[in-house]
Amino acid sequence: MGTNADVSPWRPDLALGAVLAPMSGITDVAFRRIAHRFGASLVVSEMVASQELVDGSQEAVLRAEGAGITPHVIQLAGCDAYWMGEAARVAEASGAAMIDINMGCPAKRVIGGWAGSALMRDLDHATSLIEAVVAAVNIPVSVKMRLGWDDASQNADELARRAETAGAVLITVHGRTRQQFYKGTANWSAVRRVREATSLPLVVNGDMADTSDARAALVQSGADAVMIGRAAVGQPWLVGQVASELRSGTALRPPSPSEKIEAITEHYMTLLTLYGKKVGLRHARKHLAAYCADAERHGSGAASRCRAELVTSEQPERVLALIQGLYESPSENPVQREAA
Repeated sequence: MGTNADVSPWRPDLALGAVLAPMSGITDVAFRRIAHRFGASLVVSEMVASQELVDGSQEAVLRAEGAGITPHVIQLAGCDAYWMGEAARVAEASGAAMIDINMGCPAKRVIGGWAGSALMRDLDHATSLIEAVVAAVNIPVSVKMRLGWDDASQNADELARRAETAGAVLITVHGRTRQQFYKGTANWSAVRRVREATSLPLVVNGDMADTSDARAALVQSGADAVMIGRAAVGQPWLVGQVASELRSGTALRPPSPSEKIEAITEHYMTLLTLYGKKVGLRHARKHLAAYCADAERHGSGAASRCRAELVTSEQPERVLALIQGLYESPSENPVQREAA
């Protein structure tokens, strides 16, 4: 095993916490820094292909970036024990505090290579990957999974038992099968079978948009913490707000418009710096559209008017000016006044 008596690695303490889910193309390092600063209990990198990380692929290295985030958690995906172990070593050497193994991604390009949720179709093989990663590093290893491949093979409880025996320290379960993809409703109650199968800390994932959802998911699943994914897109501060409200029992003041604008500006500029202007602009568009949606939900008339230009402009100076007025009414928006 990788752990030895001279090493006392960090261990996750997530009781009544809220974790930012790993989302490909979404949880870039800028997004994670913002969520972390606003109080997320833990943030997890985008899914990183194990062999690509070992080979030094620029895309894999950027996905695994964690500067400014403590603790830094890297999620690895793959189906080969050798490459998973080697990638875990690379991640640890680069500063990762924990490795999360992806056994839940439903995407066709991932399961086509027998990675992600496809691993739930062969628990012996899935277990061998967990063992390889645990043996390779001196940092904690967690596993993220779904309920199973389909309704007829909901085996998350058995995989969780095996993961615990193999040395994993944390389990996350999305309350859907792979065949559901993201359709229907996450079954938080079904996650309770995993709670009954393992003594490890358990995180429940799927369909949580606010603290009320999170509380219901915790009660139904018996989990220790929640993981929030799609609801955080366009509002990375949401995860920290849920974490705070779960622990305090009282509503937390949401970020002010100026705090949101500061975070959006930071996100945009970091993407341009990280990827370069051409690629960074492409990465930024989906985030800018999501930030517009958040502004519209909070009554901004300016957001709907400037959305098209915001997501298509190739002039950073113009985008930054539009961001400044994102949460203002049209009559208050300096950009709109300038245009008039």
